[in-house]
Amino acid sequence: MYQEKKICIVIPAYNEEKLIGRVVTTMPDFVDKIVVVDDCSTDGTVEVVKNHISNGNKRLTLLSHDNNRGVGGAIMTGYHYARDNLFDVTVVMAGDAQMDPDDLPSLIDPVVQGKADYAKGNRLFSGEAWHIIPHARYLGNAALSFMTKIVSGYWHVTDSQTGYTAASLNVLQTLPLKKVFQRYGMPNDFLVRLNVYDFRVVDVPIKPIYGIGEKSGIHLGKAVPRLSWLLAGLFLWRMKEKYILRDFHPLIFFYMLGFLSSSAGFIMGCYLLYYRIFNGAVTPTSALFAAFLFLTGMQSIFFAMWMDMQHGRSNNH
Repeated sequence: MYQEKKICIVIPAYNEEKLIGRVVTTMPDFVDKIVVVDDCSTDGTVEVVKNHISNGNKRLTLLSHDNNRGVGGAIMTGYHYARDNLFDVTVVMAGDAQMDPDDLPSLIDPVVQGKADYAKGNRLFSGEAWHIIPHARYLGNAALSFMTKIVSGYWHVTDSQTGYTAASLNVLQTLPLKKVFQRYGMPNDFLVRLNVYDFRVVDVPIKPIYGIGEKSGIHLGKAVPRLSWLLAGLFLWRMKEKYILRDFHPLIFFYMLGFLSSSAGFIMGCYLLYYRIFNGAVTPTSALFAAFLFLTGMQSIFFAMWMDMQHGRSNNH
């Protein structure tokens, strides 16, 4: 136990035979339960975990999927286990040893002390991250984190893609876990749902670990476009759920006006540019009107973002 709270660690694992043993053996003593969720691995991951259980690791439990559900699906299986067994705090750690167990106390402290409902590790907090994380991955994470700020409403959350998180029992009992996206976009989906339910989320600086033999199956060239579509859908869903159905907020009008006006101005501007290149001069009033539409729309969007940010700050304290 940790400060009289029961702690459960969920480890989603897919083909992690090389490093899963390191993750299990370096777990701090205050952790009450370690749940490894094997997501239909094709290597020796299951055998490694079973050997640790056979050798007397009573804290360790193995859950196995019959088919591959993705990292989000594995995490949800672990969340269901932790929720059903009433663990006070549930932490997610990857099976590739990229999450430092020494960071665990600082990650769970805000949840244990009741200052937050959900704590999320932030690998990008220090300047060292640029030199440790592969640059393509760093830039991809930064871009997705910026989009997730807008989509989720948690403007203070910087590293949205890290999986090193701590959730309270109340979070797991409240959120509809079966509806959470089960693939790579799970952290983004989860943040949006946390915001809809007005849960308090904090960023906790953690140490980025790379170059220890881990192998990522994420292709940023494919993941970023796919996640962009997911985030667009999540943004619209959050607007509907939080600001129309649950508690109406006028920022909806500003967003609607902003998207319609800026889109109309942009399309009209492109048409006028095409006309100017291939047909001749355009009237100044037409160009001014296109610019007016676009700038007015962007101003409305920025104002809506500001209102969303203020609303989020009031709920996060």
